[in-house]
Amino acid sequence: MSKIALVTGGSRGIGAAISTALKAAGYTVAANYAGNDEAAAAFTAETGIKTYKWNVADYDASKAGIAQVEADLGPISVVVANAGITRDAPFHKMTPDQWKQVIDTNLTGVFNTVHPVWPGMRDRKFGRVVVISSINGQKGQFGQVNYAATKAGDLGIVKSLAQEGARFGITANAVCPGYIATEMVMAVPEKVRESIIAGIPAGRLGEPAEIARCVAFLVSDDAGFINGSTISANGAQFFV
Repeated sequence: MSKIALVTGGSRGIGAAISTALKAAGYTVAANYAGNDEAAAAFTAETGIKTYKWNVADYDASKAGIAQVEADLGPISVVVANAGITRDAPFHKMTPDQWKQVIDTNLTGVFNTVHPVWPGMRDRKFGRVVVISSINGQKGQFGQVNYAATKAGDLGIVKSLAQEGARFGITANAVCPGYIATEMVMAVPEKVRESIIAGIPAGRLGEPAEIARCVAFLVSDDAGFINGSTISANGAQFFV
């Protein structure tokens, strides 16, 4: 079985934690990134994980990037669709461009990432797909109609892929993180961060490594009968 894993948005934040966790689990990991060359180079220098630059919103770029990963490392058996962006605004102020950017990256980007590797997974009768959704795709969020729509749509993707892939030995699952102590969250004003934490029964933000451990389990052989499921990792903030 191929032990090649692709993690989109895999050089920073939750994605970096996932990449390093999968490497520790014995996978050869390719970490995709969109634009921060300096961060990607630092990540590779620190971890030894190769990084590959392309925009997941672009199908042709994704297909070419994935082909390069497979030429360098071998057939991809694990895909973690983690890349995502926010363009927040109240709905009455949201622009069509803000809507489209988030849809193209967070929703169409999952299609663009999984579609090129799906035939190979079917042929080899094995595959693991994990999509990183969000608590806000489950419950919605003020100012995030675009983001919440994509993250809810991602859950529909995995439920459908699970049904199509099961007889080929492919599983597709999602992880919905709550508020995680990433660079983005830690950059918000302290008072805002305190108000977020006040709404989490666990009394703290999650850690990127906690999300990475969920992913590492879902791609393992131990999770072979888990398919079309969602792990909510949010400190008891929201239940489905």
